[in-house]
Amino acid sequence: MSSERTPDPDADAAGPSSGPTAGSDAGDGGGETRFHAFWADAVADDVEARDPDDPIVIKGGVSPSGIPHLGHFNEIVRGYFVAEVLRERGHEVRQVFTSDDRDPLRKLPRRLADADWNVVELGDVDAGALGKNLGKPYTAIPDPFGECHDSYGEHFADLLAGAAEMVDVPVEVLSNTELYETGEFEPEIRTILENVDTAREVLADYQDSVDADYSPFRVVCEECGIVTTDVTVADLDEGTVEYECTGITAGDREIEGCGHAGEATLRDGKLSWRFEWPAQWSLLGVDFEPFGKDHAEGSWPSGEEIAREVLGIQPPVPMTYEWFTLNGEPLSSSSGNVVTVPEVLDLLEPEVLRYFFALDPNKARDFDISRLDQLVDDFDRFERAYFGDVDDEELERFANRAYPFVVEEVREERIRLPYTFAAVLGMVEDRDLRIQMARNEGHIPEDAPEWAIDDALARVEKARAWGERCDNAYNYRLQTDLPDTDLTADERAALDDLAEFVAEGHDGDAIQGEIYELAEEHGLETGDLFAAGYRLFFDKEQGPRLGEFLGELDQSFVVERLRREG
Repeated sequence: MSSERTPDPDADAAGPSSGPTAGSDAGDGGGETRFHAFWADAVADDVEARDPDDPIVIKGGVSPSGIPHLGHFNEIVRGYFVAEVLRERGHEVRQVFTSDDRDPLRKLPRRLADADWNVVELGDVDAGALGKNLGKPYTAIPDPFGECHDSYGEHFADLLAGAAEMVDVPVEVLSNTELYETGEFEPEIRTILENVDTAREVLADYQDSVDADYSPFRVVCEECGIVTTDVTVADLDEGTVEYECTGITAGDREIEGCGHAGEATLRDGKLSWRFEWPAQWSLLGVDFEPFGKDHAEGSWPSGEEIAREVLGIQPPVPMTYEWFTLNGEPLSSSSGNVVTVPEVLDLLEPEVLRYFFALDPNKARDFDISRLDQLVDDFDRFERAYFGDVDDEELERFANRAYPFVVEEVREERIRLPYTFAAVLGMVEDRDLRIQMARNEGHIPEDAPEWAIDDALARVEKARAWGERCDNAYNYRLQTDLPDTDLTADERAALDDLAEFVAEGHDGDAIQGEIYELAEEHGLETGDLFAAGYRLFFDKEQGPRLGEFLGELDQSFVVERLRREG
């Protein structure tokens, strides 16, 4: 359950974290401890220990309150790894993801995404129309982008499903609204209302607001559309309840109801979150569900007890995962601190993103876009470890087990350009020049197959996009034609001498040092000589480490440019 899911606003946090340790050890149900290099095997052991029927059901869920962001993928991708391990063991697995789209809109998000993943500020859509729909279910609110979807809820659930496809994770997205309206939730609702005294008694241990009038079932008012909590059972045999529209708490606001009193069926409302979650387990036959630590401390303990004491079912195997932050701050759709899967895939390959989620779920991490080079370097080392090219026994054990689940296809001939070197190549437009530079540095063998070269160069475009997004030292473009630039006589003389030095075959480090020497020899400020070089190659006053960059370019091109010949 991602951190975007919204428990009852008056819920108390209670209970310890639950679920199997996401490291290497897990019980096998018989007292013997088994070692696993990949946490998904440990979880699969716990699922199998219950001797479940196929298909094994793995679930996740989200309240579609705004942009589906990278944080939502914690349980999607982690659930996928467990599903794949179980499939490898011969099980049929169904991975589902519920869109909790009958939840009421409680506050307006700061940013939204259209159907093409263009992220816009709230002011770029009809925020007033959204504001008028606070307290109403997401599926009862018009799509803020017009006619592309039938509702706000469908719009954002569809984005989530599309993002899962982008990382090759097949997931079945289910609409809670549809499950209520088709009556599929009715057996669970009836069981809870038939045992309402027990339900209240259980929840009272976790939530201070529960009293003798508390109703686990809420109704969508037929007059104003607000989800209201003032509900009493009228006739369970007929499946009806009575209600009065007294309003709802939405964020920091109390939304007044319209005062309408009426009768509704069990298809006209929804269970409160504390009961809805275990009702999903019952309805879908869930065997395993990962969720964020916020639910481990709050909703899970109550849900576990409701499952056993009210619904009479065994709760699924749980797994608590740590949140990760984005650039040091919490991910949040409502606050606008988000990064989407398409945005990330503009910057790195899907397998690198899957690798990020393959790491220990118990460890908090920061997804720092400015340091994506470190993440890609870690992935590359992980990949090399799988092929036995890294002297790290622990990493090799992890890679040997997890790598085949991370990549779409294991291919030893694949070429990975170092990410920052790929960013350097991104300064160059010409494909042949990129290949020659990579060959000069020993990254592309002369006999490399064409598919491997194409795959390697695909990273160049991603690293180039990273340089542009972060506006870092790699956000420059080599000028293919000689820029029109004014140089002093001393600068021209120094550049001519530098051309001679490069023609002698020196490497980038030596060229960098020579620039300092030549500036002193010709009576120039060091910064002025570097600026002259930047103008020649980038038509700018600054750029990357010039000597190292020139050392990676074709030698004849560099010599010709330093001599201002083309």
